[in-house]
Order: sequence, then C-alpha cells, then structure tokens
Amino acid sequence: MNKLVKRQKIRYRIRKKVSGTATKPRLSVFRSNQDIYVQLIDDVTGVTLAAASSKDKEIAAQKGTRIEKSKLVGLAIARKATELGLSAVIFDRGGNLYHGRVKSVADGAREGGLQF
Repeated sequence: MNKLVKRQKIRYRIRKKVSGTATKPRLSVFRSNQDIYVQLIDDVTGVTLAAASSKDKEIAAQKGTRIEKSKLVGLAIARKATELGLSAVIFDRGGNLYHGRVKSVADGAREGGLQF
C-alpha cells in the first residue's frame, strides 16, 4: 500500500464516526503541500456553511511560516462560525496527524472561541 491509500483508509475510518449537524458542524481540514483549507460542513443536508483557506487575500498577504498562516486560518474560520451563531464544532483532521499545521488550525480555532 502506498501513502495515499493508507491515508484514504484512515479518512474512511474517521468519517464513520464523525458527522456534523447544523448546530454542531464538522470542521474539516484539508492540507496540501503549500496551503491549508478548512470548511464547516453540515453532513445532514450536505452543505458547506463556511470556508477559509491560506489562499484568502488577507491571510496570503501576511508574512510568516505555513504554521503561522494555519493559525490565521483557524482564527478566520472561528470568526465566520461566530458570525453564523455557532460555538461548537466536531473536528475532522482528514486523515492527517494531529501535528504541525493541523494542530495549528485547531489551536487558532480554539483561540477564536470554538469548542471541540
């Protein structure tokens, strides 16, 4: 098995247990080599409620490392969630290890006021 197949199996295993609703959406994290993307998803209706990424203009304009930008993405999604009236989410790391940029997104979201 190669790395992508192993990660996909982990993602399927996580998604069996993790599901979001309108009141407590799933905070899904996708990490590419350069950027990081975060979505708040209502799995009952299949709708993305809010999204943020490191490609957003205000985040991309910032200087810093990818980990620092990941924390800004977490703060941005927390701000969008509070605008929607959401305070609690279910964290979905997307098959990635809870380390580095994924952990930085979670820390930023918690700092912004979201509860996991």
